[in-house]
Amino acid sequence: MKNYIYIAAILLSMSIGYAQQTPASKQTKDIAIVGATAHIGNGEVIENSIITFSNGKITNVGDATTIRINSAEMDVIDAMGKHVYPGFIVSNGTLGLVEVDAVKASNDLSELGTFNPHIRSLIAYNAESKIVESMRPNGVLLGQVVPRGGRIAGTSSVVQYDAWNWEDATIKADDGIHINWPNSFSRGRWWLGEDPALKPNKDYNKQVKELYMYFNESKSYNAGPKDERHLPFEAMAGLFNGSKHLYINVNNQKSITDAVNFAKSQGVSNITIVGGYEAGEIANFLKQNNVSVFLRRIHTRPNNEDDDYDQPFKLAKQLVDAGVLVALEPSGQMERMNSRNLPFYAGTTVAHGLTKEQALQLITQNPAKIMGIDNMYGTLEQGKSATLFISEGDALDMRTNIVTNAFIDGRQLSLETHQTKLWKRYSGKYNQQE
Repeated sequence: MKNYIYIAAILLSMSIGYAQQTPASKQTKDIAIVGATAHIGNGEVIENSIITFSNGKITNVGDATTIRINSAEMDVIDAMGKHVYPGFIVSNGTLGLVEVDAVKASNDLSELGTFNPHIRSLIAYNAESKIVESMRPNGVLLGQVVPRGGRIAGTSSVVQYDAWNWEDATIKADDGIHINWPNSFSRGRWWLGEDPALKPNKDYNKQVKELYMYFNESKSYNAGPKDERHLPFEAMAGLFNGSKHLYINVNNQKSITDAVNFAKSQGVSNITIVGGYEAGEIANFLKQNNVSVFLRRIHTRPNNEDDDYDQPFKLAKQLVDAGVLVALEPSGQMERMNSRNLPFYAGTTVAHGLTKEQALQLITQNPAKIMGIDNMYGTLEQGKSATLFISEGDALDMRTNIVTNAFIDGRQLSLETHQTKLWKRYSGKYNQQE
């Protein structure tokens, strides 16, 4: 027990020594970015661009040879030879819900219980997380905060990554409810001497029936008199009136089909499959039912013995070619740390068939559309939020993604983090000539 106390004390002292950067102040002067190659986020590229923004909103996006500005009245950033992108968006993430996995007090990832639609991840979001601030130097500026655990995990929200608290961070509160679909196959518990081989889940139909019952009870409650409040059922109302999205964590072909048919039978119109490892096999079915996909982290190995070795890498192209709306998500082991690698996951899809602009859409326009924030975020267009960044090179390539400027709602961010401070400190130490 004493060892745990010592560890907690060390972590606390590290937090004090490397405090989060103060959130940026509101934009007070017009800004122009001139000369960069602008990647709009919708597939369009402007080679020699000019982008201006005022009061946090983009006022002009176009060819620098055709747009004239009064540079005396604004700050001008010469970005010749550089690239400008919309802020990247993390889908299905848990940033801000856990700081250190080994310290229980810093973990607010899930709640006890099976059906928790009323659990709001937003109010647990730690805007001052050092992990969150470490996303910005890679251009990752926005994200969905998602609870885990249970059959119905809870309600997610969308935040921006430069704020004092969760209220300031909020872009869209309670955007959707996340459920974990039952596995149609299961493995025995080897530690109890059970056969670890994959076999049909004998409780699958029972578990699906429980979901049907819960949804039906929720609809009945929301349609009738409410003499007594039932917070979980109240939270479900948005699924039936179209104001909330349903995100279903499911991977195999049969379960994906069952999950989509279930959601449709319940009158849910906004459906996204999360994970979707075998979604490519039923891409046409997903397209026909207007179902989008948050594709699981692609830097993983194939699930099955007979899968192609590069199946996780090429799945995005299979779905995009079928017309399915796809975004990338970082879940899995060390998912919070791996959220900063989101642009490089997109880059991997380029090596396996997508164009660079298609890959860019997987982490900008597409997640914004799915989450319902595309009216303000996800692309560089006049009237939208000035949430963008400038990179010295291709932002989807870890060798050249060197962010020099970043903005959220027009506010210029500090790109200093506890990690960059440590890098500078020890670079100086080991670069010293003896």
